[in-house]
Amino acid sequence: MKKDLVSINDFNKEEILHILDMAKKFEANPDQNLLNGKVIAVLFFEPSTRTRLSFESAIQRLGGRVIGFSEATNTSVKKGESLGDTIRTINQYSDMIIMRNPLDGSARYASENCTVPFINAGDGSNQHPTQCLLDLYSILQTQHTLDNLNITFVGDLKYGRTVHSLVKAMTDFNTTFHLVSPLELKLPSAVKYYIKKNNLPYFQYERLEDAIPLSDIIYMTRIQQERFADPMEYEKVKNSYILNANMLSNVKPNMKILHPLPRVNEIDISVDATPYAYYFQQAQNGLFVRQALICYMLGIEV
Repeated sequence: MKKDLVSINDFNKEEILHILDMAKKFEANPDQNLLNGKVIAVLFFEPSTRTRLSFESAIQRLGGRVIGFSEATNTSVKKGESLGDTIRTINQYSDMIIMRNPLDGSARYASENCTVPFINAGDGSNQHPTQCLLDLYSILQTQHTLDNLNITFVGDLKYGRTVHSLVKAMTDFNTTFHLVSPLELKLPSAVKYYIKKNNLPYFQYERLEDAIPLSDIIYMTRIQQERFADPMEYEKVKNSYILNANMLSNVKPNMKILHPLPRVNEIDISVDATPYAYYFQQAQNGLFVRQALICYMLGIEV
């Protein structure tokens, strides 16, 4: 039976911890010839830098070959081909499909139209499970545990697919959630349901300063202009939170700042030189985690 990763809920806690353990091995030795003879399709219908390139680097460092595209305008989708037909065709040429698409729910639909393992690299504002895995790895590397942490999510909690995936995953680890956002961008009830279902505490704020001293992890996010149908609504909230070094005078010594990137201006560059900044190392962790994930889903142990 093939394994798909469409939502972080597709993996249980034990599987997630196993992948993170594999990632640690790849961090120690990322260049291994484990995918020799494998062809992996990387299909990006939406712009990406870190996710697409880290997947391609992960495959090539393991000896595999990459086919695919980085924008749909160069494909038969431009001629009107359906997503289902595109997936059923590329399915014939590859051992795995990795896809990003701007439409919510497109990943689940695509996974149902292919017979090889499928990885969701982001579907609209819905889910981003591989970012979630590298976020979990980054939290584990910096805090040396995933259990009993105070995690503060800041910014676009409504449309932020990285937030939605990570909140769901962290409900397995007795997390206390601090949710900082404008009223217009609060965490959706459907995601908050997972917190409530696990009887975990959560607190909502409009002021970032109120949550900073409580945090083990501050997870900053970009206010995503591309998710707003009305430009005026975006203008109202675009600079809601800007974290700078002067705001970090009263923090826990173990506190680290994460961001799925790209950043615009929500983290001032003054933060980069502080011991709390971890977002570029977080991006690097994407390589090791995605190597682990690909191997796990293809049944290759390290």
